[in-house]
Amino acid sequence: MAVDPIVYWVTVPLLGLGTFLLRFSFLGVLGNRPLPAAMRRALRYTAVGILPGLIAPAVLWPPATGGETDPARLAAACVTLLVGVFARSVIGAILAGGMTLYLCLWLF
Repeated sequence: MAVDPIVYWVTVPLLGLGTFLLRFSFLGVLGNRPLPAAMRRALRYTAVGILPGLIAPAVLWPPATGGETDPARLAAACVTLLVGVFARSVIGAILAGGMTLYLCLWLF
């Protein structure tokens, strides 16, 4: 599927401008002033809100299986979540999830 060059060259600069304005609103406008407490609290949850949205499609509809849900990937995601919550270790969660994925792919 080819993208129309006009649509592409209009979309890319507009997305770049939007990204710049979002970053400038925090870095340029606020500068060296401290952030309000409510904003600092809200920013703490940014990664928690974004990461599931990035990961969920790859777990539920993985391209490797043609978009079909795969028990190996579901198991790996569950193990990763459980290790991350209970052990509170990012590296441990990543390693446990990776080992679970490869073990399940090898077994099935």
